[in-house]
Amino acid sequence: MESFEVLLESSAEAHGHLCPGQVVGVRMAMLGCRLIGLDAPRRHDQIKKLIIYVEMDRCTADAVAHVTGVKLGRRSLKFMDYGIMAATFVNLETGKAFRVVSTEAARSLANSYAPEIADKYPQQLEAYKRMPDSVLFRVQQVKVKINECDLPGPTRYKTSCSRCGQVVRDQREVIQDGAVLCKPCAQESYFTDAAEVTWPDMNWKPENSLKQSRKDARSELL
Repeated sequence: MESFEVLLESSAEAHGHLCPGQVVGVRMAMLGCRLIGLDAPRRHDQIKKLIIYVEMDRCTADAVAHVTGVKLGRRSLKFMDYGIMAATFVNLETGKAFRVVSTEAARSLANSYAPEIADKYPQQLEAYKRMPDSVLFRVQQVKVKINECDLPGPTRYKTSCSRCGQVVRDQREVIQDGAVLCKPCAQESYFTDAAEVTWPDMNWKPENSLKQSRKDARSELL
């Protein structure tokens, strides 16, 4: 694995800014991978062994994903909306799993590790670089039961909602009174009042853009 400094720089660039959460996330990822025995998690042979559950949608989650290479689209990154600054690292080959939790005590100790910095966030950022892992994190060895339909790879199972007809993949359907339903039909959804609409340029396709680009290029030559 690359050094902490290199990983932090590239993670902050990918995320868009450097912040205390980036420091925590990079260190969390490095520790989690060490614990499950992966020293190059982004390498092709190791990324297939790794699943990470992140428990927050904050800067730290981006850093964890950047360092390890896990992605939602690869199904190697799982989001658990707990609001907790924590991530669980699972080695699919060995079954080992460790949950790394950022301690709240680290915030109050920032002044002890970076006393020369007065401003809160710059102080936290520098302190989190200096703290030992044992101060910055708590670690729990855990067991994670992973359903076959949650594993990386092609779709193993799909069905259709009996109400709206939407295809539902990976056993995310809900059975109510014997009927197969998608979650939006079966329970409260994050959206309401769904209505089908048309939109401007609804017949657009990539080849239209390519043709226009060629036309513009010819016009410039004339």
